Amino acid sequence: MQIMKNKLVTLIGGGGFVGRYAVRALLNAGARVRVAQRDPRHAWFLKTQGGLGQTQFVAADVTRPDTVARAVAGADVVVNLVGVMGGAMDRVHVDGARTVAVAAARAGAGALVHVSAIGADPGSAAAYGRSKGEGEAAVREAFAQATILRPSIVFGREDQFVNRFAGMIAASPVVPVLRAPVRFQPIFAGDLGEAIAVAAGDPGRFGGHVYELGGPDVISMGELIRFIADAIGRSPHILELPDAIGALLAKVPGGPITRDQWLMLQQDNVMGAGAEGLAALGIAATPLAAAAPEWLVRFRQQGRFGRRTVEQAS
Repeated sequence: MQIMKNKLVTLIGGGGFVGRYAVRALLNAGARVRVAQRDPRHAWFLKTQGGLGQTQFVAADVTRPDTVARAVAGADVVVNLVGVMGGAMDRVHVDGARTVAVAAARAGAGALVHVSAIGADPGSAAAYGRSKGEGEAAVREAFAQATILRPSIVFGREDQFVNRFAGMIAASPVVPVLRAPVRFQPIFAGDLGEAIAVAAGDPGRFGGHVYELGGPDVISMGELIRFIADAIGRSPHILELPDAIGALLAKVPGGPITRDQWLMLQQDNVMGAGAEGLAALGIAATPLAAAAPEWLVRFRQQGRFGRRTVEQAS
């Protein structure tokens, strides 16, 4: 059933990794979608996802309030998907989130869905977690009935997490792993897209709530690396590095991990006890093993025709 037929939804950052899945879910629900980002041309690949006139594109930058105001004008629902890793986190996660929420309220939008992250906490030692937490507070102040979604690590065909490790495993017989015991609860991008569409479609039910979104698997970093290796038919030597080395690497300019990423890895990235999640939104969580192998085959030595396992690398 098309629960959002003819509703106009503005997705700030809709052409990104998660955005493409949210756009697909919203179009399937009957919505008209306006994709807003700094360079709309990077989102034109979404034109084919909907019917004629169902998808619009507009330039917007969360650090420029005037562009955001134009992007949300006339929208029934606003979705904020913008996030960064790096020095602009306060400008984007806090000031930018506030800008979107204020613009949505002034435009008279009936709903705002704000995508944050598990670990969002104004008291976090990591700038990412702190800025996400402060951003949530800014959103609540401007738009009290916003729905806040906090996903764990998001996986999908275009992700920069599972694919990054798959590339490392495919390229080397030795794979160093930092913080092997830290746990994640990976959520499939398609499930997150559905969650956004569900929240957007029923603000009376879901507005004002916070949902922590994780998949059915709770998996450690070490277990994740071994899963990926098995999925692409590789058997590298997995070297679990002690925390002392990880802390040193985090201090090296331009090193493999930043200090902020290292701080984030000090805590598990899983749903809190008693937190509402995908089930509360009526969505069945997709296991990692049910989706990831479909695209990870490209990292096998012979692609789809490669063997699932190989002999231990010497």
